Amino acid sequence: MSLSGPKSGPQRQFNPFTPAAPLAEVGRAVRRLRPMQALWVALSAILALQLAVIAILSVIGRRRRLRAPKQGFPRLPGGEVPVADNALTLYASGGELFDAMLRAISSAREAIYFETYIWKADQLGHIFKNALIAKANEGVRVYVIFDNFGNLVVPDAFKRFPDNIHVLKYSAIKRPWHLFDPRRYALDHRKLLIVDDKVGFIGGYNIGSLYATQWRDTHIRISGPDALDLAYAFVDFWNRFSARKGVISRHYNRRFDPTIDVHSNDALRLTFPIRNTYIEAIERAQSHIYLTNAYFVPDHVLLEALTSAAQRGVDVQVLLPWTSNHIVADWVARSYFTRCLQAGVRIFGYQDAMIHAKTCTVDGVWSTVGTANLDRLSSVGNFEINVVVYDDHFARQMESLFAADKTNAFELTAEKWLRRPWYVKLSERVLEPLRYLV
Repeated sequence: MSLSGPKSGPQRQFNPFTPAAPLAEVGRAVRRLRPMQALWVALSAILALQLAVIAILSVIGRRRRLRAPKQGFPRLPGGEVPVADNALTLYASGGELFDAMLRAISSAREAIYFETYIWKADQLGHIFKNALIAKANEGVRVYVIFDNFGNLVVPDAFKRFPDNIHVLKYSAIKRPWHLFDPRRYALDHRKLLIVDDKVGFIGGYNIGSLYATQWRDTHIRISGPDALDLAYAFVDFWNRFSARKGVISRHYNRRFDPTIDVHSNDALRLTFPIRNTYIEAIERAQSHIYLTNAYFVPDHVLLEALTSAAQRGVDVQVLLPWTSNHIVADWVARSYFTRCLQAGVRIFGYQDAMIHAKTCTVDGVWSTVGTANLDRLSSVGNFEINVVVYDDHFARQMESLFAADKTNAFELTAEKWLRRPWYVKLSERVLEPLRYLV
């Protein structure tokens, strides 16, 4: 009797695993399935192991509370630094920075542009919100941008503003088909405040009481004509993504200043100049590179630039949090340590507190402060903004800040690192593939 039944009836689907199937067909089917099954089993095992390691690290991370060091965060003497026609002020204390930002908001007479990634609905968050509302009630034009994803846990009531404040809750995914566009997963990670086109703030600080007292971050204030570059960056972003809310008609004439330059990563346009400025500065270095970053997960080109600089005799020092607010990122970063240490890169682990700064200074001339971390999300993913300063006086202040931060850090030696326990090495290898996702 035919396996397929009568010719005139419907054809029955062939199943190679039925007892009636020819043994040769079964063998061929099994051989076809085995590689795919093996691949899925391997991937599932790796994923399960990664999830197990992440779960363990998360439990460990919850037991560790990040706080300010006993001696406090560094205070910078010297105040403003004149650079061309501007005055630059460096901030390493959240409390001092937020006081300066609130004073600038209070002094506004024409316009305030405010942009942040995270804006917590705590006491400090309400102080900033009320300050902006007060200026809007006085007739000052107030524009606010914050990232929708970064503030998902913030109560909706806090994210509602009076009609006289222009608000953009940035979210790139607005249509179902945006889910299939990798560029649409970018976050607005920028932090800006520009008042009356004369004073601009930029750096790593988000808005919240936690950042005022317990985190070490770095911000810069630009007082002078180059604050217009920050205003231009804000207006460009606003006018691209808030068409329904009305464009900002103020026109900004761009100027060329060889001493202060603003670089912006644009995810939708696939332009990422901040990474390139780092690589160029590192490749030009002859004396020293002092780099501080919250999440050190460089791509292979940036890593090669750092290790090559160390191998040609440049003093390369990298300062990062030993325990950050993202413990998985910490462990992924450690997969780079062996190569860095063997090449001569010196690594310093900031202790007890979260250092969230994104800064670098090279050869006493080139410096950068901004929002971009050295991970793939910042380098080729999110919207970011950094300012680059070519000035020896400002570079000396950056070097002093780096030296002060090292007083709360330990140096990781190659000898100590290579003696870490086997289970630590195994965990690093398990999490290493995640470097392409963070």
